[in-house]
Amino acid sequence: MKLHAKIFGEGMPFIILHGFLGMGDNWKTLGLRFSGLGYQIHLVDQRNHGRSFHSNEFDYELLANDLHEYCSEHAIEKSVLLGHSMGGKTAMLFAALYPNLVHQLIVADIAPRFYPVHHDAILEGLSSLNFSHIKTRKQADEKLSDHIAELGIRQFLLKNLYWSTPGQLALRVNLEALKNNVSEVGEALPVHLKVEAPTLFIRGDRSEYIGPNDEQQISTQFPNASVQTITNAGHWLHAENPEAFFAAVANFLS
Repeated sequence: MKLHAKIFGEGMPFIILHGFLGMGDNWKTLGLRFSGLGYQIHLVDQRNHGRSFHSNEFDYELLANDLHEYCSEHAIEKSVLLGHSMGGKTAMLFAALYPNLVHQLIVADIAPRFYPVHHDAILEGLSSLNFSHIKTRKQADEKLSDHIAELGIRQFLLKNLYWSTPGQLALRVNLEALKNNVSEVGEALPVHLKVEAPTLFIRGDRSEYIGPNDEQQISTQFPNASVQTITNAGHWLHAENPEAFFAAVANFLS
């Protein structure tokens, strides 16, 4: 099965992997800026997300294999690879399994350790959307607000809405498969794996996803890694402080 992606720009391939319940389109604005640095940008939708295929199976080994098939399909022999959150976990495993395909690695606000399930409210909110009654994005937002107080998170989730037929809303994500496999999202990078590629971990100063205790594991499994903190940013650091995020990545790439 082929992954959907938007491709633009010229130069070394630069692959961007979105987080849980996201899609490649979330990165379009930053992707355009990265293309200006001389890269061919690949905004990839991972399986069960965006416009990519749906499957009942979902784990990081499968996601990494999907990306390997994508690279073969597009004759990508070496790339810059950036992943946020869940996409960061995919990127870590891919870089460990296929080191010859990764020139530089950027991991946005996720560590290689295990994370317990913490998406319950979000999944409950999305499951509550009954599109036989909900006919507008505003109605969907109002229903989601019963479960999710933060407007920014609701706006992020509502990007998954689309018109499946005229007048009929639906979700692009394969919600049932993601609910059934949500425990996979927090799985750790196997401790025996190492990534030798130059790696930048970027964390938000208001996020707890990468803490001081994670830096030892990062340095063990990623011996050529550095960790940089972006100010005025939480877990969605690339959206909350895009200028600082872009500057950090551009400096690393140069």
